Amino acid sequence: MKYPIYSYPSNTITGLVRDVIFLGQRVFRDDALACVSRLIPPLRVIGRENIPAGSGYVITVNHYYRSGFAAQWMAIAISSIVPSNIHWIMTGELTFPGKWYAPLGMAVSRFILKRGARVYGFTAMPPMPPRPCDAEARAEAVRAVLDYTKQVKDAIIGLAPEGGDQVGGKLTMPAPGAGRFGLLLAARGLRFVPVGVYESDGELCLHVGEVYDPAIAGNLSSDEKDKQAAQIMMEHIAAVLPSNLRGKFA
Repeated sequence: MKYPIYSYPSNTITGLVRDVIFLGQRVFRDDALACVSRLIPPLRVIGRENIPAGSGYVITVNHYYRSGFAAQWMAIAISSIVPSNIHWIMTGELTFPGKWYAPLGMAVSRFILKRGARVYGFTAMPPMPPRPCDAEARAEAVRAVLDYTKQVKDAIIGLAPEGGDQVGGKLTMPAPGAGRFGLLLAARGLRFVPVGVYESDGELCLHVGEVYDPAIAGNLSSDEKDKQAAQIMMEHIAAVLPSNLRGKFA
C-alpha cells in the first residue's frame, strides 16, 4: 500500500528542541500548519463544514495506528484545520511493551513528553491501559483539564478516548473512566465533534462528523453511565471511519 510522505520543517524541529530544553512556549497550531504544508500528497478533509464556527467543544478522535505511522500526525492534521488552538490531552509516557529497553525508554519518554506538554500548554495523561500506580496522576490530569475549561472561555479539547495504539488501527472500547470524563466535559457545556483519522489511496484523511451530545439517562449507576457514554463517543467516531477500521463498532 502506498502511504503519504511525512516530514517536518527543520526550523520547527530545532525550535521545538530548544523550547523543550529551556521550557519556552510554542503555539501548536502554528507548528501543525508548517508540518501539514509539507505533507505529500496534501491532507484530504471530508466534512470540513462540520467544524463548529465558534469554540466550546471536544474533538473525539480514533487513535489511528499502523507500523511506521507517527501518532503525532493525528493531532497535527486536526489542529491544522481548526481555526483556534486545541488543548490536546496527550500521553505522558511511552511504555515500549516487550522491549528490553523499556525501563530506560519509559523514563526518557516521561521527561520529554511532559516537557513537551508544558511547551504547548497541553495536559499529559498517564499511559493506557491504566496502571494502579497512576490513579492519582490520572485524577490530577482530569482535574487539570476541567480547570482549563473553567479558565479558558470556549475551550477546544482534543481527546482520543482509546488512549493508545490498537491492533490494526481498529476501534476498541476505551478503558473505564473515558465515558465518565466525557460526561464531565459535557457538563461544562461543551459540544462533541467526532473526527476519523486514516490513510487511504496514499493520502492522510480526516473525516469530520456532525456535533453530538454524549448525554445519557440519569437513572443509571456510575459504571453504567461511564460505559454508555464511552459507547456513544465510539459509535460517533466509527461513523466517520472506513468500515475496516470500525472494529467492535462496525
